[in-house]
Amino acid sequence: MKSIEKQTLEFLSELKSNNNKEWFDRNRVRYERARKDYGSYVTAILEALSDFDPTIRGLGVQSCTYRINRDIRFTEDKTPYKTHLGAFIVKGGKRFGDRYAGYYIHVEPDGNSMIAGGAYMPPMPWLREIREKIDTDGNRLTEIINDREFVDFYGSIEGEKLKGAPRGFTTDHPHIGLLRMKSFLVTRMIPDSTIISTEGFELVIKASRLMKPLNDFLNDYQAV
Repeated sequence: MKSIEKQTLEFLSELKSNNNKEWFDRNRVRYERARKDYGSYVTAILEALSDFDPTIRGLGVQSCTYRINRDIRFTEDKTPYKTHLGAFIVKGGKRFGDRYAGYYIHVEPDGNSMIAGGAYMPPMPWLREIREKIDTDGNRLTEIINDREFVDFYGSIEGEKLKGAPRGFTTDHPHIGLLRMKSFLVTRMIPDSTIISTEGFELVIKASRLMKPLNDFLNDYQAV
């Protein structure tokens, strides 16, 4: 099992207060150490997840992890760097995040690390197919998200919702609450003290096992 090094959190914490190229260049060796540490962490997670999710077998760490540089072209916030490290583990790699539900691993100091997953704002063709699946097999999704262990760990699924019924459905549909959803997400926050221990790794794997039935449901009718 792997844990995040304390120095990685320390680097990210200092980056929050010094988010500029000059400071980053002076601390590039620290960044490279943090990047390598996170890469090793994601590699270990990939190996563990592939034991129970064959769709992610063969993925490499580079196909899952995000760059630390921010895209500042269309935002007023011109700080050049993200202050977290993130990876989206999904069939085909992160570039397929708008086509498949997967597992998101986020490392950020001050209690902001998390394991999350599901589908975030799926494009309309995919969302339409998810809704069709809910229409015909909504009881199965209800069973997944009402499972006692799932509820104890995650609470409930989250996501922005329509105020009314989506096109083609009526407000008296037995699964109207699920049909109104525009995202289908679960999140579990991870304290700093946990992410830098092997307990954190175990938590990520447990979280992934528990969210897999949700991901499977969302991916069954996936458009390609």
